[in-house]
Amino acid sequence: MGASRSSGTTDELGPDEDSGGGPPGCSTDPGASAGEGGIPGVPGAPDGSELLAALLDGMDAALCAFDAAGTVTHWNREAERILGWSAQEAVGRAGFAGWAVRRADADEVRARLMSAMDAPGRQVHEFALLRKDGGRVLVRTQSAGVRGADGKPAGVYCAFSEVHAQIDLERAIALSEALLEDASWGVVLVDVDLRPTVVNAYASRALGGGRTRLLGRPLGELVVQGVEELEAALHHVLAEGAPSAPAELWVTLRTAEGERRRCWRSGFLRLASPLTEEPVPLGVGWLFRDVTAAKLAEQEADRLRFRASQLHRAARTASECEDPMEAATSLLDFALAGFADHVLVDLVAGERLVRTAATPFDAPGPCLLVAGGSIPARYGPGHPALQSVERTGTVRTSAGAGEAAATAWATERRWPRDAAHALCAVLRSRGRTLGVLTFLRAANRAAFERPDTAYAETVAARVAGAVDLAQVTAGRQ
Repeated sequence: MGASRSSGTTDELGPDEDSGGGPPGCSTDPGASAGEGGIPGVPGAPDGSELLAALLDGMDAALCAFDAAGTVTHWNREAERILGWSAQEAVGRAGFAGWAVRRADADEVRARLMSAMDAPGRQVHEFALLRKDGGRVLVRTQSAGVRGADGKPAGVYCAFSEVHAQIDLERAIALSEALLEDASWGVVLVDVDLRPTVVNAYASRALGGGRTRLLGRPLGELVVQGVEELEAALHHVLAEGAPSAPAELWVTLRTAEGERRRCWRSGFLRLASPLTEEPVPLGVGWLFRDVTAAKLAEQEADRLRFRASQLHRAARTASECEDPMEAATSLLDFALAGFADHVLVDLVAGERLVRTAATPFDAPGPCLLVAGGSIPARYGPGHPALQSVERTGTVRTSAGAGEAAATAWATERRWPRDAAHALCAVLRSRGRTLGVLTFLRAANRAAFERPDTAYAETVAARVAGAVDLAQVTAGRQ
């Protein structure tokens, strides 16, 4: 094998090389095996030396070879790029002494390189080599012996690269292995069909499955809600590149324990092959971290601040009302914002409840006193409002699944037809039960939860004070 050139020409060989241009100790004479003209039966095919020269010049690593006497026999383009010496200048020289290595270091470098000829396997060394312009470059070499057809040592080949490039490569490999094993955030590699191909331990726990069980499955099998937004983000990355900032995606997962609502702060990277001139997309690197607890805490803090602000504004407005019942309805108007869709005020009148104030049943609107006076509330036994009065506490309830079931549920309880979730809070003042306050939500909203109960009870206490004042005032007239 001569010095590698894209044209397939060969340069001067070492003294122990044959004219065939093969590796030390080996003949690559095309006529020896293929006859004149190259590969038998393939007209116009390149001969062995041309093919080998093209392969050497296409290598990403620098490569040189020495015969048994230490003469340079091969030198590819990457070696020329790193050190600046061309194949014509390198091939035929006796080792690196005086041109690629300082003379003071030449004997040591030669001994370490040529020792690979008699040693099994590959040897790794680091040397300071000289560039043609006189600069020095630290390289890491892998060298191994070459044996001839008779099995005897015939030379050494040496692949080398700049140490910083090698270290960068090792760091990149170490980083990818760490990300895909021990990272404290999820890493998923998705192919162009949006199917997971690699999943690290964090991601497998977050997605609720084993690392191998998740591979190749459509994301829609793992994510019940939110998969459209996730796939849209992945498609955008494949087409346009990575977004400039992380995105927060809310998803609902299907797990063995049931459905779970999670928030993932996600970053995306487009993966392209480094082995092609034009970037060929390999897929998307998706990195995410579960921030559900932090987002829920943030939402709860925002909700508490808003509700405190509403109560403050309601108190100031109610204090300006001359009529206590007007003050009560004003309080409820402020309380409804962002909390419920409807509110009903039923006061105790003897053994039954009477409707005193309410929001419109058929459309959003303010809470108003019932025109023409109070009317009896036709609640059947076991009604949530009656339970609240009997227990002197708060009752939460919701309709079953399905629009028809929710409509029937609301109609049976004498509530607006769109009601699907209810919270009944008792009105008490001066140790007496004055009535019940009912908040209602439509089916497109979440059911009332424990924090909602505390807020509703606070509103009920303020409304009860206004109602009590109205009753006292009316009794004095």
